[in-house]
Amino acid sequence: MSNPATPPRSLAEALRARDDASLAVLLRARPDLITPVPTDLTQLATRAGTRASVLRALERLDRFALQTAEALAVAGDPASYQELLGLMAGDGGDSRNPAVAGELPRAVAALRDQALVWGGDDRLRLVRTAREVLAPSPQHPSPTGLGPTVREATSGMSPGRIQEIVAAAGLPSTHDSVSAVDALTKLFGHRKKMAKLLAAAPAESREVLSRLVWGPPYGQITPEPAAHLRWLLDRGLLLPTAPGTVVLPREVALHLREGRAHREPEPVPPAVEPAAAHRPQVVDATAAGQAYTSLATVEELLKDWDEGGPAVLRSGGLSVRDLKRTAVALDVPEPIAAFWVELAYAAGLLASDGEADERYAATPAYDEWLDRPPAERWAQLAEAWLTATRASGLVGGRDAKDRALSALGPGLDRSAAPEVRHRVLSLLAALPEGAAPAADSVLARLRWERPLRGPRQHGDDLRTRLARWTLSEAELLGVTGRGALSAHGRALLGAPAAEKAPEQAAEPSGPGDKLPVRHHHLSAALEPLSPPEQAVASATAVRLLAPLLPEPLDHVLLQADLTAVAPGPLRRPLADALGVLADVESKGGATVYRFTPASVRRALDAGQTAADLHAFLTTHSRTPVPQPLAYLIDDVARRHGHLRVGAASAYVRCDDDTVLNEIMADKRASGLRLRRLAPTVLATQADPAALLEGLRAMGYAPAAESAEGDVLITRAHAHRTPPRTAPEPVPDGPPPPDPTLLAAAIRAIRAGDLAATTPRKPAGAAVKGGELPRTTAAETLATMQAAVLTGDTLWIGYVNAEGTASQRVIAPIRVEGGFVTAYDHTADEVRTYPLHRVTGVAELAED
Repeated sequence: MSNPATPPRSLAEALRARDDASLAVLLRARPDLITPVPTDLTQLATRAGTRASVLRALERLDRFALQTAEALAVAGDPASYQELLGLMAGDGGDSRNPAVAGELPRAVAALRDQALVWGGDDRLRLVRTAREVLAPSPQHPSPTGLGPTVREATSGMSPGRIQEIVAAAGLPSTHDSVSAVDALTKLFGHRKKMAKLLAAAPAESREVLSRLVWGPPYGQITPEPAAHLRWLLDRGLLLPTAPGTVVLPREVALHLREGRAHREPEPVPPAVEPAAAHRPQVVDATAAGQAYTSLATVEELLKDWDEGGPAVLRSGGLSVRDLKRTAVALDVPEPIAAFWVELAYAAGLLASDGEADERYAATPAYDEWLDRPPAERWAQLAEAWLTATRASGLVGGRDAKDRALSALGPGLDRSAAPEVRHRVLSLLAALPEGAAPAADSVLARLRWERPLRGPRQHGDDLRTRLARWTLSEAELLGVTGRGALSAHGRALLGAPAAEKAPEQAAEPSGPGDKLPVRHHHLSAALEPLSPPEQAVASATAVRLLAPLLPEPLDHVLLQADLTAVAPGPLRRPLADALGVLADVESKGGATVYRFTPASVRRALDAGQTAADLHAFLTTHSRTPVPQPLAYLIDDVARRHGHLRVGAASAYVRCDDDTVLNEIMADKRASGLRLRRLAPTVLATQADPAALLEGLRAMGYAPAAESAEGDVLITRAHAHRTPPRTAPEPVPDGPPPPDPTLLAAAIRAIRAGDLAATTPRKPAGAAVKGGELPRTTAAETLATMQAAVLTGDTLWIGYVNAEGTASQRVIAPIRVEGGFVTAYDHTADEVRTYPLHRVTGVAELAED
């Protein structure tokens, strides 16, 4: 790393020395710096040093880069590269820890790229805000475990006491405290002299130092310390910081650590260990089966809410009771039910209807989704899951204000979720084909990559919890199969084909088997896709998944025990019709439907006749219609509609008055409060729906009729919300700029910096740096007209229509009608400016 001829004196000067490619790397890594675009490089440097921006940048450092920044925070300011290497590798540098020495240039370059460190290798400087955040203090201990320097620890100590410590340490007395502290600091930093001093220490004293050396460096003592503690205090090896509290000075700790700032530097990321390997065909088949199950689950969920789902809580979201009911209906645990509900919401298939009695229901997009091929429907769900910021794993927890977090409710957005999902799947994509990783190794890798991200809860930080949820959700959705990334999951990420697993690992490995660990370039190079790239990747995933999904069947197998077995997924018209005629008894590889009097009556209520039902079963059954089922249909059809219920409030009529006599005599009818109006008519104050349910509970099969006496056909009414868009993900800060915006921003910053730093001819009153030039309107006009004739370049101050002031360097071409037309070096184009908005003008210096 070569040093520039003139070292920069500030971060702004260091940024000014960078080329456009280096600035692009900075702005891409820290997009908050160009929101909005800075006027010049000085403003960019100021923004890069703000606390919020520095904290965001530190959160995106990997563990070794962060350890390097922490070491710089306890080093001198400035520090040389060799000093930093000593802090990271210890005494001996390259020879002591070659891994650290090999990776340190990368870490320093990463810190420089993000403008956290500036200066040449002989004068490395950590930006002031980062030093304040990372330097050790009693309130915020450093991860290095180091304490304050001798100078910091003795800042409040009396000169007499400092001279006593110097004398006890075997140093000559000095004429002032400053030189005494310098002498003590040099002693503690001298390896041979310190070794001689510590060799004379009592064993108990050395034991105290060994307990403090790796932190925390603070300890408690009594007003009358023991002899071995007094020995350390007298020689400054422990220094008091408050009554009853002592600290191990940083220089002493570094000597005891042999120069290392960190106990365990981690220059290399932990490898993602494969735990098992499966044949790729098994992985793909398993993932495809689960993908089809995910489609069926979402369909079942929204079909259950077809006539209007559960009510929306006043605070938003599903109630705990409704989530439990949904879990029972789907036959899954509540956390998994919350995942399916949130997935349907993220895909835009589910929303609230917005009515006064607000309820959840399917959106019109759900009907469009149902009409698409299965593989395309899965791709839509998978894309929504990848980019969603809502984390269903948080459901059931509490927020910062101790409020319950409910499914579909507020407070579930976590901006890091898409990044973590993509990163976890990228790590899986870097493994050999068919290899399933050990979950702990994936979590360890993520913790190394982002050690500072997220608050902790129950021992795990947010990224760790998101990663655990990603592994389980990817399996539920069919992105992975048996823990390994499937071919269609790999295509969805836009990842190239994986390495082939070795032949001996083709079958699932046992618990004791070890697979070779491979460091694939995807572990670092796979980036999120742009929308056009994602569309291409999804089309590839659809093409790979489609052949693996089961073909829907057009038949069932009827059995004599009043059940029908669907040996696979059914075509939608058949499944819908069978869902009305029978009840689902069990699900799995084959679905079992059971025919009951209530289910047959339900089909008759929907307008079917006995003949229609017989024809339907004959057409779609591969086995003959069993006699018990035929008898059941005929028996229910014979009794169906024998009783008619209408609105009186409600009445019952029947041509057979003996049936009405039975009803009147039945004690179970007392709650209906029936009274006879005529031999064949009964009336009640109950509404028709309650009367229908009451009679059906007594074993009758009444039919509702209209005012004209016709049988009312009851079909399920599909309730839909108004058109809704899928929820927008909540971004984690400003999005990374695209290449066009990045190039324009760099050009504007360069031009603004040119305008701010170009030398000007001295005017009547000196203009301070950063201030706009001020001239009268007559002077401005005269200078502009002269520049048109001479071709000179001018520096102007300009205030736009929004009141924003800026500096510009222009070459006037024409002045007329109160406007100046000029080539604007700042914008790199010809522009026209109203003269009344020009605050002043100055000529540029000759050089």
